[in-house]
Amino acid sequence: MGAIEWITEADDYQCPLSEETQKLAKEELREDKNTRDQALEQMRNWIKLNPRIENSRLDARFLLRFLRTKKFNVPMAQEATERYLLLRQVYHPAFTKLDITEPNMEELLSLGYIFAVPGRDAQGRRVIVARPGVFDPYKFTNADMCKIHAITYEALMEDEESQVRGFVHFADGAGVSFPHLTLFTPREAVRIVKNGERTVPMRHKEVHAINAHPSLKFALDFGMSLISEKIRKRVKLYTSLEDALNNKMDASMLPKEYGGTMPMKEMIDLWRKELVELKPTLLSHDRMRVRLHLYSEKAREGAVSALKQGFGCADVGSSDSTIHGISGSFRKLEVD
Repeated sequence: MGAIEWITEADDYQCPLSEETQKLAKEELREDKNTRDQALEQMRNWIKLNPRIENSRLDARFLLRFLRTKKFNVPMAQEATERYLLLRQVYHPAFTKLDITEPNMEELLSLGYIFAVPGRDAQGRRVIVARPGVFDPYKFTNADMCKIHAITYEALMEDEESQVRGFVHFADGAGVSFPHLTLFTPREAVRIVKNGERTVPMRHKEVHAINAHPSLKFALDFGMSLISEKIRKRVKLYTSLEDALNNKMDASMLPKEYGGTMPMKEMIDLWRKELVELKPTLLSHDRMRVRLHLYSEKAREGAVSALKQGFGCADVGSSDSTIHGISGSFRKLEVD
């Protein structure tokens, strides 16, 4: 059997971060050249020797997303990497074929369902705009929802300045109705939120939401109960755009329709170009594999147990019987 061909090989890393961002990385994440070089070597050796990992990227940009979110605690970054690889495979309809040019993805993007604003705010962060109310719950599936979010976040995580600086989220709840909420069962919602926070290596710095309809208060309260205290403190809910602006929310980076300067359509067109450029990288992730059969019920090995009920995004036509029906209840990699 020949040597494994990794998706990307170990590279000779040259730090692309600005001096200011390197200083921030040192202060907030304990990152410097020495720490980074040692951590990357440890991560690569661990991946190569880990019998559960069949294929992964080994380039620094990919591994640093985990090291930076875990502040260069290598064992925690290793666990996060494996959790991420496992999640991708278990919830495969949400994470594979991340192609923005697919008709459903293109339509959701054109509607402005979720997109990243060009440029950065005063703190050097990318701003992500989400408008869930434009999503037709009778036309699109929960798998479509999962996938467009995965495309957005995977693309953004490729940028190293953003890995350090983090992200600001802005959501407009106008148009969200009960049918939107029924796309996921409460159990699925719990898994998505908890896995999203703990497994997707992004630094969420601020979350602003407007137009949350009072009739959906129970859903909002439920959602807030799922996120960590740290993130909960960063969430600000406003009744309207006026309320948000009166409370000094910075709208300068938002689309013109929300108090900024650039029209939303222009922002979406620029974001589409970014996504098309990153399409080969995102599609290469489909070759990432863990050996699911090694995730038995042995809790000491950090196993995943197959549950009776599959994740809402389950691909019924999947020929991969190992994946089919596994909904990702982590044992040692517990999500609770």
